[in-house]
Amino acid sequence: MVFSSESFLFLFLPVFLAMYYLTPVRLRSYPILLGSYVFYAWWRVDFLGLLILTTAFAYVIGQKVAKHKGTAKGRTFLAIGVVGCLGVLGVFKYLNFFIDSFAMLFGTDAAGLGVHWRLILPIGISFYVFQALSYLIDVYRGDAKADANFIDFAAFIALFPQLIAGPILRYKDLEDQFRKRDHSVELFCDGLARFLVGMAKKVILADAVAPLADLVFGADSPGMVIAWAGAIAYMLQLYFDFSGYSDMAIGLGKMMGFRFLENFRFPYISRSITEFWRRWHISLSNWLRDYLYISLGGNRVSPGRTYFNLMTVMVLGGLWHGANWTFVLWGFWHGGLLAAERFVGWDKRAQEHWYALPLTLFFVLIGWVMFRATSVSEGVGVYAGLFGFNGIWGDAALYYEATRESVSLALIAILVVFLEPRIFGHFSQSPQPIVSHGGTAAAVVNWSQVLGTLGALLCGTLAILKLAEQSFSPFLYFQF
Repeated sequence: MVFSSESFLFLFLPVFLAMYYLTPVRLRSYPILLGSYVFYAWWRVDFLGLLILTTAFAYVIGQKVAKHKGTAKGRTFLAIGVVGCLGVLGVFKYLNFFIDSFAMLFGTDAAGLGVHWRLILPIGISFYVFQALSYLIDVYRGDAKADANFIDFAAFIALFPQLIAGPILRYKDLEDQFRKRDHSVELFCDGLARFLVGMAKKVILADAVAPLADLVFGADSPGMVIAWAGAIAYMLQLYFDFSGYSDMAIGLGKMMGFRFLENFRFPYISRSITEFWRRWHISLSNWLRDYLYISLGGNRVSPGRTYFNLMTVMVLGGLWHGANWTFVLWGFWHGGLLAAERFVGWDKRAQEHWYALPLTLFFVLIGWVMFRATSVSEGVGVYAGLFGFNGIWGDAALYYEATRESVSLALIAILVVFLEPRIFGHFSQSPQPIVSHGGTAAAVVNWSQVLGTLGALLCGTLAILKLAEQSFSPFLYFQF
């Protein structure tokens, strides 16, 4: 089920919220769990069983790790939990990739090896497996308690606002909220506004510029002009699609009283790749840092080992996104850039130079080309267009296929990218109290927040109207 669909907006969400708020506060994990399972099963009922089994496995192992914490037995149970979770991810996400790569060594394909089946990738598996892993590791480290309430834990793993495409939640950040959280009209309305803004990002901007990106990445030899247009379009599409989903997830969480951590912080105003990864997909960046980079030694080791750790983390981060050599190369690209910036100390000096922003955006765009390509050869073809090897204009037919709507909204999207930090800061100001003649404090009407709410309602209305005239369009991160 997709957030930006009529079935979710006008059927699932109203029914769920009614059921949720009619349930006594102490029992609200039950409707969360039931609603999340219905939400997931809407896609495929059979893979709901995998989600439930993974949840039960992590819960039981977590209890064992907590019971034997600090002992060899505890480390053994942790190892069993980590191997079990990674095994689930490895089989369903990477087995096809390994078979295909092995077949390539012999100049054939999977069928040539006698393999005539393909595993279907369960939607959201990367996210809920990482959440289960972080829970086990945090329990072992003593950062989280092994919750005795299985329903709360199962509701955490399956929490539908973020189940399909994040942000990646950590139990230690939400365990207290499952026991007690605030519910208020103000928080609900704030969440609704955030949800509507996210939906507008997805439906009005991301989906509108997508045809321009698809046009270029599906072309044989795009010229320089159209190649740059398509690459920039995808850069915009990915940001507004994924940050829009994150906004919708955070908004839905607030409507249920949860406060999720931010997942994006205006990444396209970054002046270095290091800063970019502090702003882009923050939940994944923090997960890789806390559970992989630090475990490898982080920057507490020799400079050479630190660069190796950065490269390793980013390559594995690329593989996390998908079982394709394009993601491996994307990970190498960002790992190399992070290592290079650390070597020359660029992140600390970048703010002093005007060219740091366009240079960073150029490096990010070059990476996104391979990230978007369905194969390495397709990515190389787009690079050939970007750097003029196919001529300035290329095939004239591509320009006729580029719609006026896609080009116009791509320009608007660029404007939004650079105005978004100022708009967000302006509309998120809190009301300031004033003192009346009687000495009592009274709150000033915060017109910024009022205008922000009205703007969110307008965005949501336009998005719903747009939904009525367009075809089904899943979020890009569903594939990961």
